[in-house]
Amino acid sequence: MSHAIEVRNLTKIYAMGGETVHALDGVTFSIEPGEMVAIIGSSGSGKSTLMNIIGCLDRPTSGEYHLDGQDVSRFSGNALARVRNRNIGFVFQNFNLLPRMSALENVEVPILYSGTGGAAKLARAALERVGLADRAGHEPNQLSGGQRQRVAIARALVNNPTILLADEPTGNLDTRTGREIMKLFHELHAEKVTLIIVTHDTEVAEQCSRNIVLRDGKIIEDKQIQAQMP
Repeated sequence: MSHAIEVRNLTKIYAMGGETVHALDGVTFSIEPGEMVAIIGSSGSGKSTLMNIIGCLDRPTSGEYHLDGQDVSRFSGNALARVRNRNIGFVFQNFNLLPRMSALENVEVPILYSGTGGAAKLARAALERVGLADRAGHEPNQLSGGQRQRVAIARALVNNPTILLADEPTGNLDTRTGREIMKLFHELHAEKVTLIIVTHDTEVAEQCSRNIVLRDGKIIEDKQIQAQMP
């Protein structure tokens, strides 16, 4: 069985104000299907750059990125967009919901982009999966922060991606609500969803079974841990 994700000697170099910045500097790791991994690092560590490459939002300067057995590091923009829509669900810190649409309509958006049909039925099933079927008709401003993040997770799951990529998913939530969202991630992990959580929050990282720590564009630690349940 192929790795869910495999990156080899990944580099990303930016030119900034006449200087060369190595945002990623020779990063190598693999993630197996069904793993729950935290990528940790302070601001400037390279974790956002790595997330953008894993999420097929950007390409590396050099190195290889294999997603579900495909070398996507050299794909064109259009090919990357297709892979992204089919394989990856995104969850963001600020939810990124469309304000004038209901929860159901927000969850339908990725299906409408992919053109697979049956949007309403699939969206209802995704909302049910995150425990929000009774809020389908509510707009984001009628929902709590935790409910909004659940809608965002339902939207990320609706195309049945192989990988869920979450960027600081509890960053805008209070502690109790953040723990509820992490509990939901554990339920998804039990369903064999591959979860990658980018965070600087040690409490969130401790709830994942593996921590990859970045500093100055390099991996300084990659360890399996005994996950603390929320």
